[in-house]
Amino acid sequence: MVAEADTGARQASPFAMQMIFALCIIWSLFQLYIASKLPGVLAQATGFSDFANIVAQARYVHLAFAIVLATLAFPIFGHRDRIPTYDWILAILGTVACLYLVVNRFEIATRPGLWSTTDIVMSGIGMVVLMIAVYRSLGLPLVIIASMFLALAFFGGYSEWVGSITNYGGSSFSKAMGHYWMQTEGVFGVALGVSTSMIFLFVLFGALLEKAGGGNWFIKVAIALLGALRGGPAKAAVLSSMMTGMISGSSIANTVTTGTFTIPLMKRIGFSGEKAGAVEVASSTNGQLTPPVMGAAAFLMVEYVNIPYIEVVKHAFLPAVISYIALLYIVHLESLKMGLEGLKKPGRHIGVVMILILFISGFIGMAAITFLVIGFRAMLEPMMPGNTVYAALVLLGVAYLALVYIASRYPDVQVDDPNATAVAAPRLTPTFLGGAYFALPIFVLVWNLMVRTETLDRLSPALSAFWATIAMIIVALTHRPLKAIFRGESDFANQTVAGFRDFVAGLEGGARNMIGIGVATGAAGIIVGTISLTGAHQIIGQVIEVISGGNLIILLVLVAVLSLILGMGLPTTANYIVVSSLMAPVIVSVGAQSGLIVPLIAVHMFVFYFGILADDTPPVGLAAYAAAAISRGDPIKTGVQGFAYDIRTALLPFMFIFNTDLLLINVGPAKAVFVFFVSLVAMLVFAAVTQGYFIAKNRKWEAGVMLLIVFMLFRPDFWLDQWQDKYTYHQGPAALAALQELPSGSNARLEISAPDFDTGIVGNITVVFTPETEGTGLERLEAAGLTVFEDGDMLTLDEPFPGTPYFDTLANDYDFYGDEPAQIATVAIENERMPKEIFFIPAFLLLALIVFLQRGRATQPAF
Repeated sequence: MVAEADTGARQASPFAMQMIFALCIIWSLFQLYIASKLPGVLAQATGFSDFANIVAQARYVHLAFAIVLATLAFPIFGHRDRIPTYDWILAILGTVACLYLVVNRFEIATRPGLWSTTDIVMSGIGMVVLMIAVYRSLGLPLVIIASMFLALAFFGGYSEWVGSITNYGGSSFSKAMGHYWMQTEGVFGVALGVSTSMIFLFVLFGALLEKAGGGNWFIKVAIALLGALRGGPAKAAVLSSMMTGMISGSSIANTVTTGTFTIPLMKRIGFSGEKAGAVEVASSTNGQLTPPVMGAAAFLMVEYVNIPYIEVVKHAFLPAVISYIALLYIVHLESLKMGLEGLKKPGRHIGVVMILILFISGFIGMAAITFLVIGFRAMLEPMMPGNTVYAALVLLGVAYLALVYIASRYPDVQVDDPNATAVAAPRLTPTFLGGAYFALPIFVLVWNLMVRTETLDRLSPALSAFWATIAMIIVALTHRPLKAIFRGESDFANQTVAGFRDFVAGLEGGARNMIGIGVATGAAGIIVGTISLTGAHQIIGQVIEVISGGNLIILLVLVAVLSLILGMGLPTTANYIVVSSLMAPVIVSVGAQSGLIVPLIAVHMFVFYFGILADDTPPVGLAAYAAAAISRGDPIKTGVQGFAYDIRTALLPFMFIFNTDLLLINVGPAKAVFVFFVSLVAMLVFAAVTQGYFIAKNRKWEAGVMLLIVFMLFRPDFWLDQWQDKYTYHQGPAALAALQELPSGSNARLEISAPDFDTGIVGNITVVFTPETEGTGLERLEAAGLTVFEDGDMLTLDEPFPGTPYFDTLANDYDFYGDEPAQIATVAIENERMPKEIFFIPAFLLLALIVFLQRGRATQPAF
């Protein structure tokens, strides 16, 4: 099942399988090579510049590997036992089409846009082979979407409607093929570049961790920690899926990896096949939303939103944690309703309070270790300036040896038989200490990504993944023979060979896991390329604008539904590329016309959340099908139940669009803790409503009150807006006076009225204006690139100059030289009001009332 879903189902002749194996190993080694300093060192030592130049051409080689492996590893017409001649031909054609751009790069650079016949032929071959490779490895959904955009590029010029919206007059075959294949606007664009430089390394890291035994260690620790609680295996499934999902690039692979063990355990304690599969699906899909990797979408967000990686992690952290805790609570409520128990466990039983203490102690311990290492390096900095990294590596090595020695005192963490008749939860201490060294490479990854001091700087995501992968390779190669030495065993040689096999299996697994991602990011580039060629997102935007009628809630619901549809059947990376390219601009542009202005990261998170939920949404939810294959349940029912569990996740995007505190935007540490607590309570109450059970079975009026509580906690500003006006509105000269009095750094909202560039219809758009200098209202607007003239009571607006902050927002869509003048219709200045958090008080009072009423009807302890 794993092979068919993610890594290829071909089982051909020994020669063919060895060929596939060799290509996987070479691809992984190539990616490690280009991520290291070795190309520059070799180029300098030999004087042969191509050692270094290959790094700049890496994305072409990357796609060549992906296409060849997709062609050889995934059969297309049922030929699983052999590789037919046509597949060899397709593999060769795909390689030639990609490497043509490497071999002829200098000649191509001399004639940009003037494509030769050979260029167009190679582009056409590459596009066809790529689409076939996508169909092989990912099925029809992405092929259909990409084909629709190709059709728009070729035939959209014949549509008067398309032309009136986008000013697109059509494209010749030569122009389109050159746009898609011969330059970095299409297939070889940003998405494939991120796949080449970052995503592969993170996927390889996860594969090495899994093959070395780290994945099984995560599962066993989760079962040891939570397995004996009420419904323990389901709670362990949530925790283990979160731990593996954080560094996994596929919700399907996550479902199969952890679900193989957790789904049978859930069924054994009383969960139905559908509910057991749904818990695993909901856990695994949420793993794609959890930092630091977020299914590799985090690194694409860095490029698309243009913010630092650490900011992406910060914004994504709180919703992901809240969502996972709520899923644990949902599992707990399901167990309460069914009267389930946990697994038997030898030794001392760990209660809920002790588990919370262990979690808090773990976070505090990691923070303490981080600060100790920072202090250690700071102490050594005067003695060895710029070289404290070597001392830190020695410290890391000592810690690794110590943890392996401790692990050698305990039995190895074995893989359980999921079909065993009797299963007990293992003891926590020997399980945790038996593989704690697996956490060190993850610590290296997180350290490099996040830690920054006066003398230390964060590494890029690519370098962070590279060094974490090197650390993981060392662990994979050495942990078995080191334990043999510490135990005084005589099979050192056998354990060394076993470690090398784990390493090689990790290299192969990383490459196989990247096949679908590699071709998907290439195909997603077709969609991005079509948008840049035709302005296709404007078509979707106008349709949604007409249907929504300017209503923000309808607009967001439509975008959510379309993101769900577009995300069906796509891997995480392609999913994010598609929904962010098509849906994010709609929220930004149409929302701005309706007065909705939110940070771009909130918009991208909104569409990404709903795109990912497609993995468990029938009829295409692939993760649901994978879970159902393990549970032997109905895949459609599994998907429906999984989506029911994920309704809590679907609530969050709507909340952080209107309340950006959830994304920790402009929120300090103290307030972040407060926001976390309030949001968690709101999410748990909402989960209780969806399950129809809180402390006792909910009555209908109680569910209504609980929904009101959720709304009050998530949107306290809504109630404040009903009581006190949020803005004071000014027009004409009064608006200029208000802008003059506005403190520097404070925000004002400018509602601009101007005729549409294409239709001439006057429309409105709202933009945020933040003065950075003192002066009159006109001078402050001028400093921001807005040239305004007083015409009686009207503030007419000139077209912004290129390079000024508002040029992209206004100049491309609005006509500043028509009969109707562009003008600043209204300036809105935010009022000083009482804190919105005051409405948390009645919300918590209502919650206390519900708790009091339901405690009298409770038939069993809440925990």
